[in-house]
Formats: sequence, structure tokens, C-alpha cells
Amino acid sequence: MADTESDQSRVARPQQVGRPRRSQQALLDAAAAVFVTSGVDAPVREIAAKAGVGVGTIYRHFPTRPELVVAVYRHQVEACAEAGPRLLAESATPEVALRAWVDLFVDFLVTKHGLAGALHGDSAGSDALHTYFVGRLVPVCSDLLEATLESVDTAPPVDAYNVLKGIGNLCIGAASDAQYEATIVVQLLISGVLSRGLR
Repeated sequence: MADTESDQSRVARPQQVGRPRRSQQALLDAAAAVFVTSGVDAPVREIAAKAGVGVGTIYRHFPTRPELVVAVYRHQVEACAEAGPRLLAESATPEVALRAWVDLFVDFLVTKHGLAGALHGDSAGSDALHTYFVGRLVPVCSDLLEATLESVDTAPPVDAYNVLKGIGNLCIGAASDAQYEATIVVQLLISGVLSRGLR
């Protein structure tokens, strides 16, 4: 009877929400670093070695590769989202904060190798991730953009969604072209958005 109750309690236990535990964060950080250098098809043993854990630990937290890739993606989105308020509070000006955050966002986009392929054509999963991405990062970009535009007394020429969409388009192919400086081009876009003469 005790075993049955224990099994039932495990089944009924709610899924974890919010940020992962510190041990899982270490795994996700390691996986993200490996994905940048080796792509999402990197051997699990390489991720385990980077994290300093056994392969079994990886599979215990993330039984399938798509689960691991999605978790890394969400982990990186959260890191990018949480950086916005921190940069706004710590930077000399809102514009410095905005430009630093945009650099982080570009790095996230350029180093997010092979996510769609790792999901094996799961369009519903891809759509859910896109909704999550937009819901977390557009408000952060909006706060940074509004603070910066207020500081330079400029009317907003475009909303945060379109700024992020434009940045995304400028980052296409950057990971496979070493000569393309996406960060520089994107910063030129931000200069244009902040231009006093643009309406």
C-alpha cells in the first residue's frame, strides 16, 4: 500500500515551473556551450563531460534530444529576458543598456544552431516556442526601447516586435558566414531607430 501511495504521489507531483534548479542550469549552460561549438547533434557524452556529470544524469533530466534542445532554448531566452532589467539598472544610460542587450540578443540568435531540425518537424512545438520567445522578449525590448527613446526625446518610429523581427532578419546566415558582422549591422539598425529624424 505504501508503495502504491508513493507511486501515486510521484505521478501527481506538478511539473516544475519557472527557472530550473541550479544543477539543471549547469547542465543547460554546458549544453548551450556545446551546441555553439558542435551543433545540436553533438554527442551527449560531450555535453556530460562539459557539465562534469555522467551521461545518465543528462538522460535523467532530459530523456530525448528534442527535450534537451528545447530546454536549452528556453534557458537562453530566460537569460536574455532577465538581462534587460539588469542592464537598464546598471548601465550609464538607457541607450548603453539597449545596445548591450541587443548584442546579447544577436549572440542568442546567431548561436542557436539547428533548433528546427532537432524538433524533427514538430510544427506545433516550434509554434509554441515562437510564442514563448515573443512573449518573453518583446516586452523586455519594449521597455529598453521606450526608456532609450525618452532619454533622447525621440518619438518611437517602430515597435519592439518589429525591431526584433528586423534584427532576426539581419542575423539570417550569420552563423555560416565568418565574414558577416551581424552585430555591427544590427547596431546600425538601432542607430536608425534612434535617429531623431526618423518617423
